[in-house]
Amino acid sequence: MIEKIHHLLKEISEVTAHNREEVEQLRLKYLSKRGLVSVLFDDFRSVPAENKRQVGQQLNELKNRVQEKIDSLKATFETTDEKPPQPSDLTRPVSGVPGTRHPLSIVRNQIIDIFGRIGYSVTVGPEIEDDWHNFSALNFPPEHPARDMQDTFFIARDPEILLRTHTSSVQIRTMEQNQPPIRMIFPGMVFRNEAISARAHCIFHQVEGLYIDKDVSFADLKQTLMYFAKEMFGEKTKIRLRPSYFPFTEPSGEMDVSCNICGGVGCNICKHTGWVEILGCGMVDPSVLENCGIDSKIYTGFAFGMGIERITMLKYQIRDLRLFFENDVRFLKQFTGAL
Repeated sequence: MIEKIHHLLKEISEVTAHNREEVEQLRLKYLSKRGLVSVLFDDFRSVPAENKRQVGQQLNELKNRVQEKIDSLKATFETTDEKPPQPSDLTRPVSGVPGTRHPLSIVRNQIIDIFGRIGYSVTVGPEIEDDWHNFSALNFPPEHPARDMQDTFFIARDPEILLRTHTSSVQIRTMEQNQPPIRMIFPGMVFRNEAISARAHCIFHQVEGLYIDKDVSFADLKQTLMYFAKEMFGEKTKIRLRPSYFPFTEPSGEMDVSCNICGGVGCNICKHTGWVEILGCGMVDPSVLENCGIDSKIYTGFAFGMGIERITMLKYQIRDLRLFFENDVRFLKQFTGAL
């Protein structure tokens, strides 16, 4: 047996391999259950007791040498096969679109595109706001009952820092930093402490719009919203404006569109009226303009704000708002191919 061990030691020192497959064949030849080394271990039982110590040591040395040789060859080919990482060319066009967009993203982009056609640019702002930009500059005095219209999430119990309840705060920041003419829309996520249901959620998305210039009238507002409704829901869409109240606009209104889910017959989305309220609007209150450093004697303007979830529900005939936040693959797959 000693001679066999020496023979295999010499053999293993001289073996070579040209690829991974040959390395695997060597492992099977020497170390598999019926390999040459394993057979020697089986024959070790018949070695006389007085020779077991010497033979056992050399047999273990053989096994270690074989394992080291195979590991060395394997490492050689792993190093050879590895190609140095190539720098990515971020300017290359993507071939095809991996995955799909969320329905809220689809509608958000459509809204931006519609208003972009008539000259509105896009501005975004912070989701964590201060009281001035979210309330006070918009005619919400500290004890004004209008603050109760919006249940607010405050940060660390600080009444001055909060999660914005509307993207109107971005309107204030825009008017503070720019002089008219201003023609912008403000998409973003907002937060209100509301009970979650098929028609409401504590997190939702808005797009607000603002147009400030000389001689802007309510007629301009109505025609802008009519254009939007027909572009979004179809040429046959009807709208109606109802008087309402918002602290930062005067006069104020709410706009309804004819319900395209039930065709005006009545359903749970339109509360069986045939109409769905999709946005609030109005002429910017002169005091809001003055708060932002804009001369209200020279400039007038209008503002509007809509919920993207409500628009998406109407456009795709979705009856439960909670589906937007549950990431149910069965729901999301229905928008495959939509951009």
